[in-house]
Amino acid sequence: MSMEFGDLTVQFAGDGRITANEISELRRLGWADGRMSPDEAESLFVTNETLDQPGPEWCDFFVEALTSFMLDTVEPRGYIDAEMADELIARIDRDGRVGTMAELELLVRVIEVARSVPHSLRAYALRQIEEAVIMGDGPTRHGYLDPCGINQTEVALLKRMIFGTGSEAPAGVSKAEAEMLFRIKDATLYEANCAEWQDLFVKGVAQFLLGFAGEEAPSAERMRELEAFMTREGAGIGSFLGRIAKAEVETGFASLLELGSDGREPLDDWDDNAQVAAMFTQSEQGWLQDMLEIDEDLDDLEKALIAFIDAETGETFVPRP
Repeated sequence: MSMEFGDLTVQFAGDGRITANEISELRRLGWADGRMSPDEAESLFVTNETLDQPGPEWCDFFVEALTSFMLDTVEPRGYIDAEMADELIARIDRDGRVGTMAELELLVRVIEVARSVPHSLRAYALRQIEEAVIMGDGPTRHGYLDPCGINQTEVALLKRMIFGTGSEAPAGVSKAEAEMLFRIKDATLYEANCAEWQDLFVKGVAQFLLGFAGEEAPSAERMRELEAFMTREGAGIGSFLGRIAKAEVETGFASLLELGSDGREPLDDWDDNAQVAAMFTQSEQGWLQDMLEIDEDLDDLEKALIAFIDAETGETFVPRP
């Protein structure tokens, strides 16, 4: 990358604004040799903090350039190591929180596309996205955060975070992520939330309780299958979570539609691991009971979750009074 890059970023943003033409010039210089130094990456953070009203073009460039820097600097490429994670957290967290929407988008994007990230970065990102969804205010690249309730932009951010390849349970939902969904639900229960929020809460928590999520990064096909699950109507969808478990174990994330990815009918015999994953175990029931008891009465989202689980398992979960 040109030695002029760092100086230009600061110069362009000297008046608190940066134009599309200036960003194009930075792109030209930035990828002249396909490399970025740590000092040049730092200059992007400094510039981002200087801008009064960064537009979507800047956010795109900031996220793209720094994601590329983090994923391509250390071998093997595509992975975030502990040192890089610590540096990113320290750089973003200088004031104790994500300071700009571009930084929030960067965190989400890294989790979304990295093959693997350290637990420390996943935990930090979860805390930041939770705070942003509950209290955030202002524009992201793809819409606005609203401090009053959960809107479609915030649901989309949560989905990207939870189901990203660098998340704790790739293409699935981890315990920490499910508990985050409960906390967000409790914090926004009486707000005007979009319809997509209930769908994500119900199916996200159900995926943790009944789904089978592997440790490896999911394929593009697996992500399409998960998206099909997340957009299906309500409860009672033909043991879809069980079919997820079966497909992951038996066919390597084969199609969850009526036919497998090779055009054959789905297999009849489930692998033992898939059966266990699809069961609603006593420990899982205990966890759900604990989450329900945080507040005194069952709310509408909790009732919808229980109805969904009952339809999936063919059994009836009765919360303790």
